[in-house]
Amino acid sequence: MSPAERQALEGLLGRPPKLARSIQLSHTELDRAVARAGLATDLRSALETLDGPIVDRRSEQIRMQEAWRAVLANVNDQRLIASFSDSAGVALLKRCAGGDPAHAVSLIVQAERVLALLPASGTSRAQLAAHALGDSHALDVGQPVASLVLRACRVSKHPLRIGTEDAEADDIAEGSAARGDSSAEARGLSVRDQWARVGVVVSELAAPALCLNLSALGASAGAQLVRAAKETAEPFHLSLRALLRDPPIWDVAGVVVSICENASIVAAAADRLQHRCAPLVCTDGMPGAAQQVLLQQLAAAGARLLYHGDFDWPGIRIGNFVMREFSAQPWRFGVTDYLAAAASGLPLPAEGQVLADWDAQLAPTMTSRGFVLHEERVIELLLGDLKCS
Repeated sequence: MSPAERQALEGLLGRPPKLARSIQLSHTELDRAVARAGLATDLRSALETLDGPIVDRRSEQIRMQEAWRAVLANVNDQRLIASFSDSAGVALLKRCAGGDPAHAVSLIVQAERVLALLPASGTSRAQLAAHALGDSHALDVGQPVASLVLRACRVSKHPLRIGTEDAEADDIAEGSAARGDSSAEARGLSVRDQWARVGVVVSELAAPALCLNLSALGASAGAQLVRAAKETAEPFHLSLRALLRDPPIWDVAGVVVSICENASIVAAAADRLQHRCAPLVCTDGMPGAAQQVLLQQLAAAGARLLYHGDFDWPGIRIGNFVMREFSAQPWRFGVTDYLAAAASGLPLPAEGQVLADWDAQLAPTMTSRGFVLHEERVIELLLGDLKCS
């Protein structure tokens, strides 16, 4: 102790002054001295008067652990239970609740109300929020209940693919480098896409799905549009609203439905093949909500999906997504097709490389050759495949 500190303590205890730099005393003696001086009832009270309550950190930690265990033990929805079965899900819940178990209970109750109404059939996100929670904005991007619900839905669909990095991912990135694409971010799912997968529409008229010569049954508005477009062999757009609220009955069992990445392929097919063109769908880059719902519906109806895209890194990433999510097969989209199509092209960027799930040699060959091959370069081959007798 410094001389001043020792002098103050000796004065409080009523001891004679000494020059030593240490001092021995009992806790009881110090409590009595504090009380005798009229400072406080004891040392603890004096310290708390100066600095606030003294917390037993270990006891508080145990209390909080027990409180969180009780919160998780009372979750009823199986999708939420699965979501909270790993550390990322629990961490998300704690962040959404601001570390407060009581608030977490409230959020879980609200999330279970929403999940009880899912999957929906074309309900808007605002309507779902108003009906389940009494607030049309309660499921907007960044709202805690929305984060909990979306993760629960992702876990229930891909229980083995959820990564620890996807907690509280409201703005989902399009992809990730190489093979690091196990999370929702890497699967290219935006918030709108995720809601669409459970029948909830966000911006229901934005980014419709471009199609040509699909066949549909039923009296829904969407089915009538599909049939009218097929009669004239005209490309047409199906909105997310039409696909979810009153979907067509797709007449595609056993039918090959080709998928391209660029709208120019659809335009050329309509111009040159017209009624002789086989069914064709365009992803228009990474599939958005409407495109994903359409491909889901076609796959469920028994269509055989084939995919072709650009031979560049975004194209490979899109191919991985489409083939994985909708069980599509490659369409002239392997290493032999790349090598046979052209000897040169636009320079292929070195960054952003991603391996093709369907062809282990494609990405290394593209890297060694170093050029991009867009769909338009092989359009004659694609149109030849699409031509019906």
